[in-house]
Amino acid sequence: MKSLLGRFVRLLRQIWRVASQVQRDKATGMLEFELKELENIFVMLLFGSFVGLPTPPTAMAFELMPYMEEEIKLMISRADLAQDPLGNLLGMLEID
Repeated sequence: MKSLLGRFVRLLRQIWRVASQVQRDKATGMLEFELKELENIFVMLLFGSFVGLPTPPTAMAFELMPYMEEEIKLMISRADLAQDPLGNLLGMLEID
């Protein structure tokens, strides 16, 4: 009886560890998604003059341009998803 109870407790611990790891992975994925969105918004604010949005002084944007290669690539890739932005968000949240 004691052995059976011990196995049951070990099984519950394993289930708890797996569930905990799955939740951590989901949280990490959501944080990465949010970081990409914030980077995209920052680039759009900084270089919005290229698409007709009001922006900070152009000289500042040009000074920051060499340091923002990855963010500009992200902005370009996000432009491909511009037709269905909610689809991307709902896909991340796993809502059908």
